[in-house]
Amino acid sequence: MRNFDFLEAHTVKEASQILDYYGDRCRLMAGGTALMLVLRQRMLAADYLVSIARIDAMKGIHFDPGTGLRIGALSRHIDVAKSPLVQQHYPMLAAMARQVANPQVRNQGTLGGNLCYADPQTDPSSCLLALGASVVLTSQRGERVLGLPDFLLDYYATALEPDEVLTAITVPPPVDGQAGLYLRHLRTAAEHRPLCNLALSVRNEDGICRAASLVVGASTPVPARLPKTEALMLGNAMTPELARVVSDSAAGEMSALDDSRASESFRRQVAAVMARRAISSLFGVTLDQGEM
Repeated sequence: MRNFDFLEAHTVKEASQILDYYGDRCRLMAGGTALMLVLRQRMLAADYLVSIARIDAMKGIHFDPGTGLRIGALSRHIDVAKSPLVQQHYPMLAAMARQVANPQVRNQGTLGGNLCYADPQTDPSSCLLALGASVVLTSQRGERVLGLPDFLLDYYATALEPDEVLTAITVPPPVDGQAGLYLRHLRTAAEHRPLCNLALSVRNEDGICRAASLVVGASTPVPARLPKTEALMLGNAMTPELARVVSDSAAGEMSALDDSRASESFRRQVAAVMARRAISSLFGVTLDQGEM
């Protein structure tokens, strides 16, 4: 690891000013779980590391029935998993947070840091995207809000401006009948990064799908909703036959990767199985054991 100077910002404005002054020579550090790895591997170099860990304005988890959930960017994964507000109103999000990486990362890594790192093979972004989440980006110039599709651009690439800090994540309030499920597939039990993940959020009215948000990630350059597949679900009673059609559509619509971890065809097969499992769970559809 190369030498660097360690700085500490006490306000978001101060952090933005430091970023603006030092430019590419500077990196923010929240939990540091990903940053320290890439620094040690010399995949990234920085003359200045700026800790934002003590900025109170970026902490806390709050819920309002009218506006929804607001998660401070410095909230750790374990904070999200254990939050009574998240567990009550967004159980899919709490369940996802309990599965992120390993206990060390969950107890140190932050949700905001995870999104800014933009690792395509991680958990939170897919789940948050299915819930319609947005990010709050703050600088000395002001504040702007971006939906996750506009924030996550490509491999390890986001829409953050050089002097911006991701300060919070917001999630719209749930509606009556809304339910969701997050699933992940690991290549081996020893791995912590999913090979493929899937998040499905639906509004189920007596077995009729009135709203659907289906996201596949980890096997794609960025997590993405599948609108053509979602359209097959809307207004229909979910049956085993329709579940098969939907899962096959999801496998075909996703932008599957083909790399050293798995082939494109295998990733599509995994996504199809997870889609069927999610539909079965959320709509009470009984499928053959071989399809699960």
